[in-house]
Amino acid sequence: MFFNKKKEQDLSNIIDKIYSKDRLIRFCEFLSGIFIVALSYNIFLLPSNTVYGVGGIGVILKKLFNITPSITVFLSSMLLLILSLFTLGKKKTARTVAGSILYPLFIQATTAYIPLFKLGSLEPIVVVIIGAVTHGIGLGLIFKAGYTTGGTDILNDIGSKYLKISIGKAMLFTDGAIILIGLFVFGFPTFIYSLISLYIISVMTDKVILGISQSKTFYIITDNETTVKKFIMNNLNHGVTVLQGRGGYTGDNQKVIMCTLPTREYYVLKEGLKEIDPEAFFLVTDAYEVFGGA
Repeated sequence: MFFNKKKEQDLSNIIDKIYSKDRLIRFCEFLSGIFIVALSYNIFLLPSNTVYGVGGIGVILKKLFNITPSITVFLSSMLLLILSLFTLGKKKTARTVAGSILYPLFIQATTAYIPLFKLGSLEPIVVVIIGAVTHGIGLGLIFKAGYTTGGTDILNDIGSKYLKISIGKAMLFTDGAIILIGLFVFGFPTFIYSLISLYIISVMTDKVILGISQSKTFYIITDNETTVKKFIMNNLNHGVTVLQGRGGYTGDNQKVIMCTLPTREYYVLKEGLKEIDPEAFFLVTDAYEVFGGA
């Protein structure tokens, strides 16, 4: 019993150890991300009335009551920080404090750059796309550094914890509700732009965090196991791992060949499998990082 408790304590300290590594580098990365996100907000998203997250509330209130967006973002973030403290605890809240405070401050500071960007000749959709790409890059840097901008990220965590739903579903409720309000305030075209922006931001954020996939992993089920293994090992010069599987319907035991190789060799293996066994079943996934092995 004592051993199990000690093991649980050791596991609980893993996250603390992760966040204690390379603090200065991660904080610089975080500041760079905050700057990019704030600049993108002022230059692209705010002028195009693109609604997303707590910044989206700032866009809406500026339109309705001419309230400075940085004030809206700051007050909203402070309220959500207090809510986080009571619902998510001190440790979870501590990791959102820096973003919640600095994000509205950077929004206010980067208003000085607005006159440097003349967007009058650009189509609205182009402005939205550029804004979403840059915003996503900034968010990716922030998340990769282990920080957040607070705001609706806090609401998403609370929804996930208490409603027992995924973060993705929680985002549908929070950001979805803000975008829906934007529909009634700005109209249907801007609503569509906001949806496009939200998608691009999520894709770009993932790309910054995960990077562009350099490898592919194949999971292969075939009746010609030996031939397939020889082809991969002898002709493509890559190792394989054989996993034990079982058919969900038949219950029959079957072997699954797993192989990770550079993306440039994806086509050769795919076509090779078709030549060796046209009836082979294989699944291909992106492999963003590969560690270990010869």
